[in-house]
Amino acid sequence: MTTRRQFLVGAATTLGLGGVVMWIGRPEHMNAAPPPGAFPVRRTDAEWRARLTPAQYHVLRQQRTERRFTSPLDHEHRRGTYRCAACGNPLFSSETKFDSGTGWPSFWTPLSDAVGTSIDRSWFMVRTEVHCARCGSHIGHVFPDGPPPTGLRYCMNGVALEFQPA
Repeated sequence: MTTRRQFLVGAATTLGLGGVVMWIGRPEHMNAAPPPGAFPVRRTDAEWRARLTPAQYHVLRQQRTERRFTSPLDHEHRRGTYRCAACGNPLFSSETKFDSGTGWPSFWTPLSDAVGTSIDRSWFMVRTEVHCARCGSHIGHVFPDGPPPTGLRYCMNGVALEFQPA
C-alpha cells in the first residue's frame, strides 16, 4: 500500500515539479552560505567546490535535494556511523536508521550535538532543515512522522553522508 508521503513525492517527481520548484520556489536567502564564523569548520566557496563532488556541493552547500532512490546508503544495513561528507563529523548511528520507504536514508535521532536545524520555506511549504553542527552543510530535513521512540524522521540526502562501518 502506498502512503500519502510516497504518493506526493512520487507525483511531484513524475510531473517533473521537483526541479522547477527547487529553482523557482527557493527564496534567495536559502542559497546563501552560512554566515562566516557560524560553525567551527569554515571554508571559502572555492575550497568547498574543490573538496566536494558536484553532487555533494549541490546538496551540502546549495541546500538542494538528491533524487530519491538514488543513494546506495538507503539500502546500507551494516553497523556503523554516518558522517558528514563535507567535514567528517559523526552524525547518525546505524542503530537509529530505519526504512521509511521514501527513497532517502532515514533515522529517528541524530548523535548528540551533531546537527542543527533551521526553517526552510522552499517548495512552497515550511519544513525543518537539518545541517551539520560542525560545518553548517545541509544534510536533509526532519519530519514528525517517524517511528518510536522519538516519532521523528530525519530524512537525509545520501550524497551528504559517508558511511563508516563499525
